[in-house]
Formats: sequence, structure tokens, C-alpha cells
Amino acid sequence: MDKEKIRQLIIKKLTEDLTILLQAARAAHAASVHEETRAESEYDTLSLEASYIAQGQANRAREIQFALESYKNLALKKLGEDSGICLSALVLLAAEDAPAMRVFVGPEAGGLKVVHEGAEIIVITPAAPLGQALIGKCVGDLVQLRTGKTERELEIIEVW
Repeated sequence: MDKEKIRQLIIKKLTEDLTILLQAARAAHAASVHEETRAESEYDTLSLEASYIAQGQANRAREIQFALESYKNLALKKLGEDSGICLSALVLLAAEDAPAMRVFVGPEAGGLKVVHEGAEIIVITPAAPLGQALIGKCVGDLVQLRTGKTERELEIIEVW
């Protein structure tokens, strides 16, 4: 698989998300200062609530901008069967009771999904439980993934 193409898909998705979020933040800010949301009594908090929303969206926009820069500057390492999984690894995982899944170990934006060559790829970070379990492992190794009360064993099938 082409990791550069995957990185470009991640950058494209983050850019799209940032554009939408900035538009929403501008709209929330405009609502917070609009005369119709001005408080009519001490209990009228519509303007205050709109400003909280605008601030939250602005904070999220900064997070996405940071993620974008991280991906633009990410060095893609060439990995193989004997390589330990690290940042920029693309990993194919299989479990007995579930279909195989592909994950990309990225610096930010955990949970983001992109589709490349018909396959869904989920971004995970080294800080995530699965990321922690994968770092340093090689093809053929098994990792335990615990989600709530469920524990699954995943085998590392391929690393790019």
C-alpha cells in the first residue's frame, strides 16, 4: 500500500474537517454577538452559550491545525516483516472472530478513517491502547486489545 497516498488522504480529510469547523465557529461567534441573542434578563444565557460553542469550536480548529502540521511533517518510514511497528506504520491486523482491519499509526487525529484502494484505514496514535500494544511489535506477533469487558487477540499480519 502507498503510505504517501494514505497520508495525503488524511491531510485532505483534516483540511475538509477544518474548513467545516471554521465555518461553524464563525457562525457561532456571529450568533454570540448578534443583537437577537443579547440577554434580556439575568437568566437569559443564549449569548453566553453561543460564545462557549464558538470557543469550543475554535479550540478544536487549533487541534486540527496542529494535526495537519504533524502529518505534513511526518517522515514515512519504510517498514517490513522484521521491522518493529512505530510512528507512520501501516498495519494489517486479524482476529479469529472479526474481519481484518488496517490501522495507520499517526501522530494525531486518532479515530479518523480514510478509504484507500477500497480498504478502510483507521488512524490510531501511540497513546491509544491499541497503539501502545502495537509499538515495537513485528509481523506474527499477537496483541491483546481490551475494550470494556471484552478482550480480543489480534495478530499482526502485515506491516508497511
